Amino acid sequence: MSEIRMSPAAEKHYEATILERRELSEDLWLVKVDPGGPFKFLAGQYATLGVDHEGKRIERAYSIVSSPYEEGLEFFLELVPQGELTPKLYKLRVGDKLYCRKIAKGRFTLDLRSGRTNHLLLATVTGLAPFVSYARTLYKDWKSGDSPMPGNHKLYCLQGGSRSWEFGYRDEMEKYAAEAPWLRYVTTVSRPWEDAEWRGETGRVDDLIRKYTDLWGLTPQDTTVYLCGHPSMVENGRGILQRAGWQKNSMFEEIYFQPAKEE
Repeated sequence: MSEIRMSPAAEKHYEATILERRELSEDLWLVKVDPGGPFKFLAGQYATLGVDHEGKRIERAYSIVSSPYEEGLEFFLELVPQGELTPKLYKLRVGDKLYCRKIAKGRFTLDLRSGRTNHLLLATVTGLAPFVSYARTLYKDWKSGDSPMPGNHKLYCLQGGSRSWEFGYRDEMEKYAAEAPWLRYVTTVSRPWEDAEWRGETGRVDDLIRKYTDLWGLTPQDTTVYLCGHPSMVENGRGILQRAGWQKNSMFEEIYFQPAKEE
């Protein structure tokens, strides 16, 4: 068990429990949590997790990987060695406790109001989390046959990482894409010289945006764009898409950390 001590939870928090944990690499892991009480959310929203440390409650928001149809909350986490919270979360094992705010938040949900039915999902590493939630939810709806979703909606996902072992949900997403006509999924590696077995796309996500919007026939008129993950990908991707005709109101962003300010 960890040495992190839990104080009585405030009205805003549940005492959550780690149910499962799986290591992907030295700094990436998947974790499933029992939030500790009823927890309603939409695919694409986030939960706020935290611990008490030296008399201070440290909290951060993390996108939920799970579908709202599932029990428990799943997260795809990256260790930031100098971070305030992730080194403490990294120490937690199955059965350990943490805090979870009782209310999910976030507007990074599927655009079902604009009339655009194509959805371009651009992610770096853990930025895939909300897109897995989209895919799991739509797959469940599609298989059940008793939901209007996905209807005419189609997802086109492009995920980047430095090396292929950073793609924590690649097998799952490729399974959905192979079966469902409404999902395309492509991964790209930016450091192929460190990944000798890789035979897929190479380059950063933003290097491939033009190629895949053309290949998939996506236009500003019919496509909403979602950019999630590293701030430079979000910034560069936004610029590329704006120059191609996308307007601000047809692009949604979630930046997973803010770059340090220069002195």
